[in-house]
Amino acid sequence: MPKNWAPDSWRSKPILQVPDYPDKDKLREVEDILSGFPPLVFAGEARSLKRGLAQAAKGEAFLLQGGDCAESFREFHPDNIRDTFRVLLQMAVVLTFGAAVPIVKVGRLAGQFAKPRSAPTETIDGVELPSYRGDIINSIDFEASKREPDPSRMIRAYNQSASTLNLIRAFAQGGFADLHQVHQWNMGFVADSPLGERYKDLADRLDEALKFMAACGLSSESTPQISETDFFTSHEALLLPYEQSMTRVDSLTGDWYDTSAHLLWAGDRTRQLENAHLEFLSGIANPVASKVGPTTDPDSLIKLIDILNPENEPGRLTLISRMGAGKVADHLPQLARRVKDEGRIVVWSCDPMHGNTVKSGNGYKTRPFDLVLQEVSEFFAVHQAEGTYPGGVHFEMTGQEVTECVGGAQPITEADLSSRYHTHCDPRLNGKQALELAFAVADSLKEQRDSRRENSSGNGVQQAAGI
Repeated sequence: MPKNWAPDSWRSKPILQVPDYPDKDKLREVEDILSGFPPLVFAGEARSLKRGLAQAAKGEAFLLQGGDCAESFREFHPDNIRDTFRVLLQMAVVLTFGAAVPIVKVGRLAGQFAKPRSAPTETIDGVELPSYRGDIINSIDFEASKREPDPSRMIRAYNQSASTLNLIRAFAQGGFADLHQVHQWNMGFVADSPLGERYKDLADRLDEALKFMAACGLSSESTPQISETDFFTSHEALLLPYEQSMTRVDSLTGDWYDTSAHLLWAGDRTRQLENAHLEFLSGIANPVASKVGPTTDPDSLIKLIDILNPENEPGRLTLISRMGAGKVADHLPQLARRVKDEGRIVVWSCDPMHGNTVKSGNGYKTRPFDLVLQEVSEFFAVHQAEGTYPGGVHFEMTGQEVTECVGGAQPITEADLSSRYHTHCDPRLNGKQALELAFAVADSLKEQRDSRRENSSGNGVQQAAGI
């Protein structure tokens, strides 16, 4: 922990993206109430995640991070949680087979309620009101009373997060995550997909592997790893009064942990080196992350790493690249090269969503699926060229059959956007698009694995020949 750090030391720093609560006494009351609530996650779980991320930093595991752009009170339903969790499991199975390494599964769930905004207010039909900042702060309804920041929403967000986590833990350990069941879901996707033939080979090979395991006596009954899975939660550490209230001392280590989630990150709008958000993240012992965008330069990135991971601890820091399709080669190589040259241990993850948001002809924010795929491909290509590891992917997605991102094998057009456009903030991949993307990433991981094997084999031949 940095010298002179405390859970409230961020309050002495400049801060952006903070709501202006009109009732300060009520805010303090809610903070006191939250400080007495039980933790949502536990320090031992966060340490387990850190070990998985340490493997991802070495190319021996792969991070899959995905979930809602912004969770909402209105759409809180067990079916929605189940469907998103199911798609993440499906993606993880596909990625496991492509990468041949463990997949570290982290959801943007059970806490992703606050959202940064490009402007403090918005105007509709000549009426100006505070911007919607996520259900933990105010309401999406365009009414003056509902747009006023309300501290009591933090308690509702806590309760919804607790319920979400309870259900996820039951799914992860109660048989819902059984590998055979997840594989059958994937087989259904392959059969229904226009790209079914492309994915059939991978699905058939996975089917053969499961049959071989069963013949060897490795069943769901005899091997818990087949019927259970580890699953972690994450969100952007944006609303610092809430995060501070959820920060506790671990009785085993004496370290501070933010018990609102296993992993917290700073966004592209809140990663200023001298500001409050990095100050807060610097002192908690959770794994942490930061978005890295086109405006990031190598010197400032090293300074950010110095703040968030001064001990160069494996698994502590994930850097989430969000450049935009066509811009990755212009910005990422020098960043990856500098981090490698400095000997810094990080997980490089790709967020292909935020840099590819456009406005459709009919006024909807959307993300073209082909641009999402392009950025992922460019991300892998840069790390292949630099000799670094593409350690993960970070998606905004949902298990619901929404129509928010255009394109995909079962194409959504601009005309389709209005039919099921349900997001409270940014457009999300639906379940089919997310799984299609997982197959594409699995292909890239397999190509990278084969390339590294060939290079290793070639080096061995050269050494044997005395070259």
